[in-house]
Amino acid sequence: MGVSLQNEDAPAFTLESTAGGEVSLSDRLEDGPAVVLINRGHWCSFCAEQLGTFSEVSSDLWFNDGVDVLPVVTDPVPALVEMRDRFDLNVQLLADPDGEVADQYSGTEETSHGVTGIAATYVIDTDGVVRYEQVADHPADRTYGNWVRYFVRNDFENMFGE
Repeated sequence: MGVSLQNEDAPAFTLESTAGGEVSLSDRLEDGPAVVLINRGHWCSFCAEQLGTFSEVSSDLWFNDGVDVLPVVTDPVPALVEMRDRFDLNVQLLADPDGEVADQYSGTEETSHGVTGIAATYVIDTDGVVRYEQVADHPADRTYGNWVRYFVRNDFENMFGE
């Protein structure tokens, strides 16, 4: 990762969704905050685990806080549909097969799977400002859905003092 995005404007993006059609960050921010998750690929078990925690809280976040969960994965849509269905995720995945969006956020790296995003979590307020950023030091280093729910409900303050 080059430069931190904490307290900076989040990079804009529009990506193809596993639900069909395209999803734009700017459109989603019109309705409320967003959580952008950069994930390595459909093959990543740590990504699936993290996505599962966001899948569990996504409806609650959306209905009660207006928060959209936007997982960006460096794979094409067909692989992401398979991942979504295999892990029974309640969130739609966004395809970033060339890593262009991931590169604007946490960065990318070349692996045996090709270009992958460096795992990261961003909470973005309705003004488009990154209020929380966590970039993984290693593939298993993740922020989970329930922590983000507390962070949003505590007015974007870390109630755990970290």
